[in-house]
Amino acid sequence: MAADYFQERRRILRQRRRGARMARVMMYAVIAEAFLIPLAPLAAMVVLLIGCGAMLLRLRIDRSFHLRRLPYDAPALLFVVIGLLSVAVAPDKAFSFYNFYHLVPIYALTYLLVGQTLRTAHELRRVVLAMAVSAALVILYGFYQFIFGIDISAMKWVDGESFPELSKRVFSTWENPNILAGYLDIVACIAVGLLTALTRTWRILALILLIVALACLGMTYARGACLVIAVVLAGYGALRDWRVLLGIVVVGAGALLVDPVLADRLLSVFTRVDTSSEMRLAFWESTIAMVMDHPFLGIGWGMYFMVYPEYDFYLQGAPVQIVHAHNMYLNYAAEIGVPGALSFLWFFFGSLVLAFRLPQKTPPWEAVLAAHEHEWKTVADVRAALARWRRRRFVEGLSLGLGLAFISVALNGITDHLLFNIPSSMLLWMLAAMTAAVHAIAGEMKEG
Repeated sequence: MAADYFQERRRILRQRRRGARMARVMMYAVIAEAFLIPLAPLAAMVVLLIGCGAMLLRLRIDRSFHLRRLPYDAPALLFVVIGLLSVAVAPDKAFSFYNFYHLVPIYALTYLLVGQTLRTAHELRRVVLAMAVSAALVILYGFYQFIFGIDISAMKWVDGESFPELSKRVFSTWENPNILAGYLDIVACIAVGLLTALTRTWRILALILLIVALACLGMTYARGACLVIAVVLAGYGALRDWRVLLGIVVVGAGALLVDPVLADRLLSVFTRVDTSSEMRLAFWESTIAMVMDHPFLGIGWGMYFMVYPEYDFYLQGAPVQIVHAHNMYLNYAAEIGVPGALSFLWFFFGSLVLAFRLPQKTPPWEAVLAAHEHEWKTVADVRAALARWRRRRFVEGLSLGLGLAFISVALNGITDHLLFNIPSSMLLWMLAAMTAAVHAIAGEMKEG
């Protein structure tokens, strides 16, 4: 009997060690994916698959580990199912299915792995740090492109007649300046959310990251993204923190004075219509016609480029391939139908609202210290209380930053389909999972 008991104990300990090992692999995979998405998307996919494999092994060998339900699992699953069903109505079913299974599972697995891995504030902090380092590298490469020059004459990113002075737009590792600009909007929003939630040293680093991100954003000359971040930060500043409002006014005015080309580019939104604006309006009109003709399952996942010529009245057969609608909402409605678009919007805006359901309630440390000082008997008690306070502040700040980031994506989605880019979609699904994790962690902190 004793031998059986000790053998069983050894077996349980082996399972726990293996489970802990798989937990570490999952965590490292999430950190690596967060770091690699903007820099090397293919490598990010590889570590994602490694992390998912570790999660499956952990489920099998660790009885204490279970998949938890996240708030918006249902619309995420519905989006995947409807996207798959849309393949059945695609004009080229083989390509549509190929496009679907190479993309959507990556997004869904990112959401699954991140949502099931991040369960403490410390784990969140490690992922955010990896994202910050990655963002810094992207921004530095953007500065390199701007300083040493990059030829964009062969890239149709600028209407040369409307903007003859604009000879370069940086895109760093993101293929396209508009995609980079949308990413920098996200970086800036998260940095703003964390500014008041970090210790002094980290707050200074976050402020530096915010400033250089905004500077790099100006180098993209992306009108929509520049106006979006101005609206988001000005709105936040007016409602929550006047210092942010003042900062965005000073930075914006300084940028416009230093760079007249940027000023002309931004003011053109209100003063004239160039080729880019005309084309977007034409794409939207054609896309609405697609939605009207195919409201239920759409034209098929990834089929916009193939079906658009049937609805083209603007380009009139010009040798240009249009791959998306330059509007996130219309593009989903066209490709997977209105029900599919609604499932995505449920998932997307649900995550946005979830981020803002965690308002900043933790009082300043001085107030906490004054209210509870008599309860703490030793220095260790004070340190433990300070650590808990910092964790709460970090979670609240990250939640705010994620909410602002979702707003930026929502507004950018009106004039462009940033999620057509694979790394952008991976990042969005990661942010949604982080939002769900933040909500769960905050609930556990409140109960504790």
